[in-house]
Amino acid sequence: MKDVLNGFKDFIARGNAVDLAIGVVVGAAFGAVVSAIVEGLITPLIAALFGQPNLDEVAKFTINGAHFTPGTVLTALLNFLFVAAAIYFIVVLPLNKLAERRAKKAPEVEEAEAKAEDVVLLEQIRDLLANQQR
Repeated sequence: MKDVLNGFKDFIARGNAVDLAIGVVVGAAFGAVVSAIVEGLITPLIAALFGQPNLDEVAKFTINGAHFTPGTVLTALLNFLFVAAAIYFIVVLPLNKLAERRAKKAPEVEEAEAKAEDVVLLEQIRDLLANQQR
């Protein structure tokens, strides 16, 4: 039992589990922000343009007792596009601009940095083996 608890503690202490938990929490919070944008701004805009808050009832028809609501598909598609646009303009675009600014300010790093001892040793072994095969 003690091994199981130690294994669980090691699992939780790993960065992957903690990073995943943080990502889920931040994702849920961001989802709430995007939902508020869609429900508070975009849905009223649709209601103003089409006269109703969602398009589920638009072009609704029945054939042999089967009810078809293409407006539901249209609503889902528009919601997806609005959420994608909100994510792009609120998160992706500003982060890309920030990355560009940081890249301009950061001095260029030389690739010829000092290599680790083991890397140098492995490269020497590789070169010796390559010379022996010739």
